[in-house]
Amino acid sequence: MKIWLDGGLRDVENARVSVLDHGLTVGDGIFETVKSIQGRPFALTRHLDRLARSARGLGLPEPDLDEVRRACAAVLDANPLPLGRLRITYTGGLSPLGSDRGDQGTTLVVAAGEAQRRPDSTAVITVPWTRNERGALTGLKTTSYAENVVALARALDQGASEALFANTVGRLCEGTGTNVFVVIDGEIHTPPLASGCLAGITRELTVEWTGARETDLPMDVLDRADEIFLTSTLRDVQGVHRVDGRELAAAPGPVTAKAMRTFDERAADGLDP
Repeated sequence: MKIWLDGGLRDVENARVSVLDHGLTVGDGIFETVKSIQGRPFALTRHLDRLARSARGLGLPEPDLDEVRRACAAVLDANPLPLGRLRITYTGGLSPLGSDRGDQGTTLVVAAGEAQRRPDSTAVITVPWTRNERGALTGLKTTSYAENVVALARALDQGASEALFANTVGRLCEGTGTNVFVVIDGEIHTPPLASGCLAGITRELTVEWTGARETDLPMDVLDRADEIFLTSTLRDVQGVHRVDGRELAAAPGPVTAKAMRTFDERAADGLDP
């Protein structure tokens, strides 16, 4: 496997980041996960735009997006995959042992791994922990993911593939790595960005392509929604057949199934929508 690290491709055995990198010591970094199809990235421009937004929000130097594009192309050429996960990581770089950043420059890593097509539906749970819709990192895709690791571990222990969070005022927010949509009386709704959820790329495309409405939703909407589905880079649109103890019959339902078809058709029109 070949990995891009700070300017060039390296064998995975020789790709080393300092133990004093700020991304390791304090989680001072951002990332993007990009789907690749037959060696070509999907929606890369939107992902890079969000990478730059996250860098600005975290106060990191603006990433060189031309270099990131070159790195993505080089890694995909060196690691041919029919369906892949391309991971772009950008950190504060070599820094002191504290929250203050050093002056050695940033670290850029791009790696790829094989991905599998997701099932058409999955089970999810809700968790008692909350997203902070007013936090300093709200809306940024940072490497500070331990909260998601804990919640996802609970989901996997309970036979689910995702955990859903409320925000601090009890409104539906998002999953550990997904956005959530509900169908009520035939209409598709998803929490607004003001809820504290990440501005997911697949979420954005799904809203554009299906006409879904951004709606402030209480958590108990999960108890009464006709259909529920998730979106993410590697799931695309995925139906939900169970939330906690509630079974949703015949998932994916008709509205979700149409959203899945619409996403597949529109995505097939071009790899950088």
